Amino acid sequence: GDLLPADGVLIQGNDLKIDESALTGESDHVRKSLDKDPLLLSGTHVMEGSGRMVVTAVGVNSQSGIIFTLLGATGDEEDSRDRKG
Repeated sequence: GDLLPADGVLIQGNDLKIDESALTGESDHVRKSLDKDPLLLSGTHVMEGSGRMVVTAVGVNSQSGIIFTLLGATGDEEDSRDRKG
């Protein structure tokens, strides 16, 4: 159940299965491998296996960071409209 803290590309894996339900809503675990689906996303959980990845994005530049930024931007715009009105 380790939480991935950053986006990355799998470079070594052993029967790696990821829970991506936090981002996609899909409840099935996703099997990751070097040749079929090597992308690992921050905010997801490792459910089985192990692996190593090269980090490609962190913080606001990661997939979960982009989502949180977009959600926060919507809330900020509504707050500023409420203050003006």
